[in-house]
Amino acid sequence: MPGADGMSSAGEGRIPSPILDEAAEWLVRLQDSGCTDDTRQACAQWRQRSPQHAHAWERAERLLQCLGRLPPALALPTLGRERGLDRRRAIKHLALVLGGASLGLATWQAEPLRDWLADQRTGVGEQRRLTLPDGSLLTLNTDSAVDLAFDASQRLVRLLRGEIFVDSRADPRPFRVATAEARLHAGAARFNVRQEMAATRVAVLAGRVELSPLHGRGRWLESGESVRLGTDGEARRLAFDGLPDAWTRGMLMADRMPLAEVLAELARYRRGLLRCDPQLARLAVSGAYPLLDLRRTLGMLQATYPLKVRGVTDYWISLVPA
Repeated sequence: MPGADGMSSAGEGRIPSPILDEAAEWLVRLQDSGCTDDTRQACAQWRQRSPQHAHAWERAERLLQCLGRLPPALALPTLGRERGLDRRRAIKHLALVLGGASLGLATWQAEPLRDWLADQRTGVGEQRRLTLPDGSLLTLNTDSAVDLAFDASQRLVRLLRGEIFVDSRADPRPFRVATAEARLHAGAARFNVRQEMAATRVAVLAGRVELSPLHGRGRWLESGESVRLGTDGEARRLAFDGLPDAWTRGMLMADRMPLAEVLAELARYRRGLLRCDPQLARLAVSGAYPLLDLRRTLGMLQATYPLKVRGVTDYWISLVPA
């Protein structure tokens, strides 16, 4: 029966991990700029050792075809040819991917593969603080992913998904953050960047940040400014509450925020359904609420506002009028 990629997967069975590791190593070696005819011939001999070796190589070729459809900035790191990935790490990445190739690797989308291979990422409800090679601090919020490129000429953070808070140090090299809609440039500064659906949100707490949209004119953002940049290149000013980094301390700060928006923020830190009755959607909520302690936050809301919490399960919670 044809697999999801249109190739027959019957007979592949379970390929032993050592063979997948070897296939991954051959893939890395063949993509190296110094690959020789002897190396290619040795790989051909390896493929002929057994049907399992041949099937493992078929998976490797399917992976290579998929990577060929990705932008070079995504495909090259996967093969370990950029960002200084060591050989061992590249082979580990590829072996893991090859292990799932029979599920239909060609149907994978670029974004999940890119996020899975990110230099740093967090799961839902997880936060992580990093000290970067230049001494700058980077905090990843829930469900976020970044790639890092630090060398003699650049300090670059690619925000692939989610939200980060940057506390950059002064350096001759500009500190840059790349998102789907813009490039941000800063010296010594403290700023928050969030990748939304088809938009980038930026808030500057200290210093100055240059916002350069991929489409449209750039501008400088001063301390105390917050904007949302869409795909049209237009930066729309947002209200600055002075605490856009409250999430780094595990808190959600609400100042007459509609309840529906409060729940949408809380939902980013958990799995399952969290909703409110339409009658409560615009209820103005104010206060400081723990992001990572949903039970406590819901209790605070129920004690303060005319609503009740109904939970079918921990993964299905509704707020209804009291």
